[in-house]
This record gives sequence, C-alpha cells and structure tokens, in this order.
Amino acid sequence: MFNQSQVKVALIDNSLDPSVYTPEIHWTKYFSVPWKSFRAVEGEWPSLEEDFTHFLLTGSEASILERDEWVEEEVALVREIVAAGYPLLGSCWGHQLLAFSLVGEKAVSRCTQPEIGWLKINLTRASSLLGEEDFYTFTIHFDEVVSLDDRFEILASTSACPIQAFQLRGQPVWGIQFHPEIDIEEARQLLQRMIDRGGPSVELFRKVLTSVPRDSGRIQTIVNNFLAAAPQKPH
Repeated sequence: MFNQSQVKVALIDNSLDPSVYTPEIHWTKYFSVPWKSFRAVEGEWPSLEEDFTHFLLTGSEASILERDEWVEEEVALVREIVAAGYPLLGSCWGHQLLAFSLVGEKAVSRCTQPEIGWLKINLTRASSLLGEEDFYTFTIHFDEVVSLDDRFEILASTSACPIQAFQLRGQPVWGIQFHPEIDIEEARQLLQRMIDRGGPSVELFRKVLTSVPRDSGRIQTIVNNFLAAAPQKPH
C-alpha cells in the first residue's frame, strides 16, 4: 500500500535564466513534503534508484521545436519515469515535453495565437488532478500540444488552445499547459522582466500587464491531488 508519508518530489527545473524565471520557487512553496531540484540545462537528473515517488517537469523559456542535447536527455528520462509507473506532472514546457516524449514530433507545434495572461480554463471532464469546476489562472506560451493519440484523455481547453491539460489513461501522468503556480504578483513581475529583456513580444507583454488579473487559486488543489497519486507497478 502507498504510504503518503514517504512522498518525495524530484523537481526537474527546465528554466534557462533564473534571473527571469524561477519555477523552483513558484512550485515548492506549495509543497508540504520533501523535494529536491535538478537543473536540466546543466545536465542534472534524478535517478530512479533514489527514493523519489513523484516527478515534476517545470516550464522553460526554451522551445520543444528547437531541442538542445539536454532536452533529448530529458526525453529519455521521461520515458523511463512513465514506464516505471511513477506519478508525473508536466507544466507548460513540461506538458509539451511530456507529449513530445510519448507521441513524437507531431504532438507539439507553434501556437497560431500565443496565450499570455489570465484565462479561464474550461474543464472537458472532471479529473482527480484538476477537480470538477472551471477556473482562472495565468498562462504564457508560444508553443502548444496539438496532437495526442487514444492513450490520452483531454482534461481541459481554451478557445485558442484545445489541449490545455491531459492525462495518460489509467496512469498518474498529467500535462497542464497553464501556470497555476505563478500567482498574480509573480506573474506581473515575470511580465516586467520579460519587457525589460526586450524582444518581439514586448508590446504584447505590456498589454497583458495592464489587464485585470483573475486567478482562482487552484494551485494548492492541483499540488495536493498530484502528491496524493500513488505510484503504479509497470504494465
């Protein structure tokens, strides 16, 4: 029987520049269990021989469509984690990486319409991860998951992004495109850092920064539900 007192999270931090984006800080403040962070871009990886019970793939400024060597290493690790039956959650870039790892290159594409700001996430079905009610949260992405096979259930969508969340059927493996871990103030700070860094999307970031934020605070529910998921024996 799964003993929740033994839960330990391996957080795979996929950020490129911690001065801009710090997913470790955003996520771990909601953890009430032991955790350890690994910097993917530096080639740091958890071992399945360690005592980790749950694995989290964070977002990233990188693009799945332009993959460096460390991304290919993470793809191999993701496949091992899934095959071993561990609970696994991918967020934003991690959501895309999970789909890419299990489906292939057709799974991810550039967004027709980037989603940046606070959006309503429409649940397409109740799930053990997200709950039963639609909610508002922050999102920022230029790539998206566009194709899955019948091994997956789509859990949530928006008008611009039909696959906002998914689950690998019968397994504690989930992807979420949105960023529930980034609260309103953190989102504003992130947008300002993106503006300060410059680039082609600066005006879009400025527009979002002046919009009215709305966040339902679903993050703790998502974290609690993820950590309550029991590892499964490999099929």
